[in-house]
Amino acid sequence: MEKIKVIRDLAGRTLTVWFDDPAKESVCEETADEVVLMKDADGKVIGFELLNYRPGDSAAGFTVETVLRPES
Repeated sequence: MEKIKVIRDLAGRTLTVWFDDPAKESVCEETADEVVLMKDADGKVIGFELLNYRPGDSAAGFTVETVLRPES
C-alpha cells in the first residue's frame, strides 16, 4: 500500500486525505455531509476531502486523531 497523504488547509478549512496518487483523480462526488470523494477512472475512491473542517470543532461531529506507528 502506498503512503497516505493528509493535507490540512487552515485557510480553506479543508482536510484532504489521499489513499492513492492524486494524479489518478478522474471525478469528484460531493456527498450530503460536506465530504467530497475523489475517484479514479474505474470509480474507485482514491481520496476524500472534508469541507468546513476546523480542528477541535466539536460541532462537526468528528475528531481527527494522529496515531504514529513504527515503520514495518
